[in-house]
Amino acid sequence: MPASVISVRDLGVRFRRNRRGRRSFKDLFAGKNRRSRPGEFWALRGVSFEVEAGEAIGVVGRNGQGKSTLLKLVAGVLLPDEGTVSVRDGVAPLIEITGGFVNDLTVRDNVYLTAGLHGMPKREIDRRFDDIIGFAEIDDFVDTPYKHLSSGMKVRIAFSVISQLEEPIILVDEVLAVGDKGFKEKCYRRIDEMLEGGRTLFFVSHNERDLRRFCSRGLYLDKGKLVLDAAIDEVLDRYNDDYNR
Repeated sequence: MPASVISVRDLGVRFRRNRRGRRSFKDLFAGKNRRSRPGEFWALRGVSFEVEAGEAIGVVGRNGQGKSTLLKLVAGVLLPDEGTVSVRDGVAPLIEITGGFVNDLTVRDNVYLTAGLHGMPKREIDRRFDDIIGFAEIDDFVDTPYKHLSSGMKVRIAFSVISQLEEPIILVDEVLAVGDKGFKEKCYRRIDEMLEGGRTLFFVSHNERDLRRFCSRGLYLDKGKLVLDAAIDEVLDRYNDDYNR
């Protein structure tokens, strides 16, 4: 049986709605009293699943049901309050895609900074630099400060950098909802290439066509709970039935 590359067990994470009732410093380390205090809510709780290498998983649910939170927990951006998240391989996170880019640096400097922060050696960035810029279609803006790019250009360069990472697991959070039609098609083809290469996809989206195109399996989250883990068509049918009630 293939080994799991992502293992989630009884996962729970809670947030504050406001400053009232927040946990003390002592509470954070004591690990006691799992009940929510006033002003707190569980964004996710009791979530368990396994992902095998090469699977393409779509995560669905209404806004505010814990989808992006789950993705950030898998990426290691957030830590759980309950349970565990184990990720065996490295991840290429297409989450809040333009985050981490520095406005006052040029596009060139941002490419080296961002790729370097994700572990790509400088010699490898040197080798891939022209491909990154060419994919983003911003050859004339390489030495322009990042803050002067349009929002679409920012997304293009960010996607181009992150998609060059060779990590085995790809985390995608709605980034394909942004950009013109031509660039979306380039993104689709790049993701197809990644999947054909045996990489694992963990994909949060509201776009049913994208989910059916890329994913074979789905996770349906509602009110922070995992309602259904099944084939993507079954998950989307259940989600649509619930949504239309």
